[in-house]
Amino acid sequence: MAKRKSIDGAIVRRVSSKQFVLAVCSPRSSTRRAVGAPKSTALLGELRKMILKARQGVAHAVDAGLTTLYWHIGRRIHQDILQSERGEYGERIVAVLSDKLESEFGRGFGTRNLFRMIRFAEVFPDDRIVSALRTQLGWTHFKAIIPMTDPIKRDFYSQLCRVERWSTRTLEKKIGAMLFERSALSKKPAKLAAMELKQLRLRDKVTPDIVFRDPYILDFLGLKDTYSEKDAESAILREMESFILELGVGFCFVARQQRMQIDDRDYYLDLLFYHRSMRRLIAIELKMGKFEAEDKGQMELYLSWLRKHACQTGEAAPLGMILCAGKRDEHIELLELQKSGIHVASYKLNVLPKEKIQRKFRQAVRLVRLKSEKNA
Repeated sequence: MAKRKSIDGAIVRRVSSKQFVLAVCSPRSSTRRAVGAPKSTALLGELRKMILKARQGVAHAVDAGLTTLYWHIGRRIHQDILQSERGEYGERIVAVLSDKLESEFGRGFGTRNLFRMIRFAEVFPDDRIVSALRTQLGWTHFKAIIPMTDPIKRDFYSQLCRVERWSTRTLEKKIGAMLFERSALSKKPAKLAAMELKQLRLRDKVTPDIVFRDPYILDFLGLKDTYSEKDAESAILREMESFILELGVGFCFVARQQRMQIDDRDYYLDLLFYHRSMRRLIAIELKMGKFEAEDKGQMELYLSWLRKHACQTGEAAPLGMILCAGKRDEHIELLELQKSGIHVASYKLNVLPKEKIQRKFRQAVRLVRLKSEKNA
């Protein structure tokens, strides 16, 4: 039988030995109203946030622990078996180990996954690097990165993933869009590229060669065959979120048609951005045609004005980006644009088939690297 007691105008009804229900009863009515409903709703919201945050922390800790475990398993198998045994015999031993581990611990230790762990230890031999990366990268991130055969490319994606906190889905999208092949870093000699990535790994120092890319894929703008610079600017403003995602993490929009008064003339810069990691302004000019030599002089004028009138204390010198429909490589080489802090990139409004893009990028990267190493 339920018991009731009156406490300061409230009624406490005992439902069971471990549960009480609090209600307020009016002397003239048996209608009961909940006490402090807004307060309890806010409390419930806070408790939910606490629980979800704790769950995320636990999931992250488990993932980090598994990543460390998989690296140690891969290293142990590689050191104890594959380095000392002939390849075919070593593979048979891995298959036997997989059967035993899978029967006891489940599907995560199948033959394919064991070889993936071995590969993980091979391409990331330094446990200190793995320890630093696993704070932001989970096992699914590493699964997308470890098949890469180019160590520069592998380091590029792992470090940018750490610094920019990409999800696995974002990482896979960046790889599919060939971000590395489009970066200026991929066209540098391997030794210089490795040095820049080392600075990113040790000091989180982001350089223009890591940030800038070529070409930029602007298919989301929806521009037709015939369009003007104004059309392109309007489309970029309309699709600003997508445009910034294509530029990369760290870009913040500042102004469109930035007015610059020089002597008795007014000039207008198409787009002005700020890059947080590099702590510098980025001036962007859109060109509907191919790059022309006079484009350099125009951008140099804009950068000088920004240095004098727009830069704040502690900021690095502004950089310029000329986005054009096509490039003239020898013009760009002879003009030595990098000395002026100018990057020239083309843009694509329609994405070519992936195989064709990959072939073109491989050819371009190979030619640029050979030329750079020859001139070094």
